Amino acid sequence: MKALVHHRGSRHLLRLDSVPEPTPSPSQALVQVAAFSFNFGEVAFRTPDLPDGTVPGWDASGVVITPAADGSGPVAGSRVITFGWAGAWAELRAVDTDQLALVPDDVDLAAIAALPVAGVTALQAVRRLGSVLGRRVLVTGASGGVGRYAVQLASLSGAEVVASVGSPGRGEGLETLGAREVIVGPSNLAERVDGVIDNVGGQQLADAYSRLVPGGAVVAVGMASKEPTTIDFEAARIRHDRGRIETFNLTVPLGPDLERLVGLTARGRLMTPIGWRGGWRRYDEAIQSLTQRQVQGKAVLDVRGE
Repeated sequence: MKALVHHRGSRHLLRLDSVPEPTPSPSQALVQVAAFSFNFGEVAFRTPDLPDGTVPGWDASGVVITPAADGSGPVAGSRVITFGWAGAWAELRAVDTDQLALVPDDVDLAAIAALPVAGVTALQAVRRLGSVLGRRVLVTGASGGVGRYAVQLASLSGAEVVASVGSPGRGEGLETLGAREVIVGPSNLAERVDGVIDNVGGQQLADAYSRLVPGGAVVAVGMASKEPTTIDFEAARIRHDRGRIETFNLTVPLGPDLERLVGLTARGRLMTPIGWRGGWRRYDEAIQSLTQRQVQGKAVLDVRGE
């Protein structure tokens, strides 16, 4: 089969190559991949010392061609969205049945490929803030994949969402997704906030922390800035800042949360934010656009028909 594989001598450490088909374990289904998505983190922070020939990739949608031998998971012919820490960027994927969810016939398989890591990260981060009903929630890096899901999910949960972006143009469409206010950087907040979902790190995380109400919380999700964060806690003490910062890690398996998000998408309550879409042979273009902040949302690559 064809796959995008790790290759230390190639641009972006990737090349399209032929590799053996995966052999599923008894609790895995074999899925014919229709599309996969790139997450900023998996292309901007590639691990250079992986063995050449490794098939990376977290998110992929497709159709089950061989059900799990242990009887778990869906039957052959089922349309599914899948997650795993490797193996998505290929024509076939073996995936644990607790890391997938069924996709209704009227939902675009390629569009739903943008869901797993970004969507579930946003869902779990909003959940970590506790009840946000009637509260002001700041989302930094709101123009990215996780950010656009977080804006929607926090708004659906009853929050007054403030979306922070890197430039005015990056804020396009965020009010339609549920943002009450769009700002350029948390230093421009007019009022304090009860909670923060931070996807940027660096100075923006420090600025967001300083704008919390007493007892507020920051969920530190990402480091898109690629910068370390320095917070002057002595200054925070003097200002009587009493917020907290929690680091975020994705909780797996994703199956139950994927099922919830697919349901919201099917009912038209959650939009999959796709800012770039094309065939998977254009992977270099997709990575370049994503890492240079030219994509609003996710990059989705079609496999079937290529």
